[in-house]
Amino acid sequence: MANEPITSRDNKWLKAFRAALQGAGPKDGDPLGAEGLKLVEDALRSRLEAQALLVSESGESALAAILDAAGCTDGGILRNRIFRTTDKLFAGVSGTEGPQGVAALFRQPVWGLEDALRGEHAAHKSALIVVMTAVQDPGNVGAIIRSAEAFGATGAIATRGTADPWSPKALRASTGSALRLPVLRGLAVPVVLAQLRISGVKVIAATAKAGGAAANGRQLAECLSGPAAIFVGSEGAGLPAEVQHAADARMTIAMSDRVESLNAGVAASIVLYEAAKLRHGH
Repeated sequence: MANEPITSRDNKWLKAFRAALQGAGPKDGDPLGAEGLKLVEDALRSRLEAQALLVSESGESALAAILDAAGCTDGGILRNRIFRTTDKLFAGVSGTEGPQGVAALFRQPVWGLEDALRGEHAAHKSALIVVMTAVQDPGNVGAIIRSAEAFGATGAIATRGTADPWSPKALRASTGSALRLPVLRGLAVPVVLAQLRISGVKVIAATAKAGGAAANGRQLAECLSGPAAIFVGSEGAGLPAEVQHAADARMTIAMSDRVESLNAGVAASIVLYEAAKLRHGH
């Protein structure tokens, strides 16, 4: 490689990696950071455009696998954007306690609602989007997106007030799903509801208590037979009133009265699993 090893913590590229790997998620125009061999490979195989790669002494052995994964992309990784550094300096930019010595910066993918409705590898003919409202724990956000991909969703939306799906913790919790699934970030709930209505998408509210349309299983099945969006709220606050009022159907989880609520990631996973069964007629 043409670049000399980076030996100063004030190097501009180390600063860029530190901001991406330790932040709360990239702002518009900022690079998306992925750390660890699996996430970097997932990002490359998802055809994200690599802007820079950083490997430490202990991560050097993974370089061949990364370059192999980059071979499936249009641009690969420019050799003058492959940087090496020491394990100590890498640990200073890492967002994990046990860094693997491999990280990369990628250009943010640009997704629209049409992408989330279409999906890339959908097993069902109709769209299914999971919409997160005020889910503030990035670990929950990542887990929800992971379950969304596992159970056949075509996309995900993180509304304003929800943790960034591309934050380092959320990316790790999604185990790469947030790099493959079309994800929209930072939209206001009223905007999402309006866009879904225009696109003919049914709104389904995942709620803690039964009521209204929740008892009508036929109505729920009909909603899930076509394009649908399942709204998931935070464990404490639940769903906004505007979502409750706009809902075409509701999904609830039967559980013991002694348990007040479920973790948002767990609840969403159950709801998405049940939705997948209904959509496939099981």
